[in-house]
Amino acid sequence: MDTLLDERALSKLRWRCRRGLLENDLFIERFFQRFESSLTVRQAGGLEVLMDLADNDLLDLLLCRKEPEGDIDRPDVRDVLAMLRQRP
Repeated sequence: MDTLLDERALSKLRWRCRRGLLENDLFIERFFQRFESSLTVRQAGGLEVLMDLADNDLLDLLLCRKEPEGDIDRPDVRDVLAMLRQRP
């Protein structure tokens, strides 16, 4: 699970992460700028879970208005969320 993502998987993940809200896109773009060369399969799984959320729910998590609950309260999701929340 700590295997680095290959180029094809990374490309698919980037495509999957396109969002409808500009605010979410800004967080995600900054995330990829910082971490794309070191993303693992485990982290990609956590990011996929976050991408299944509605835009407003994702934004609430990114802005620390909410914390992960229920099915998405998992270590991989929390790790990626912390990475997404990092300030420049």
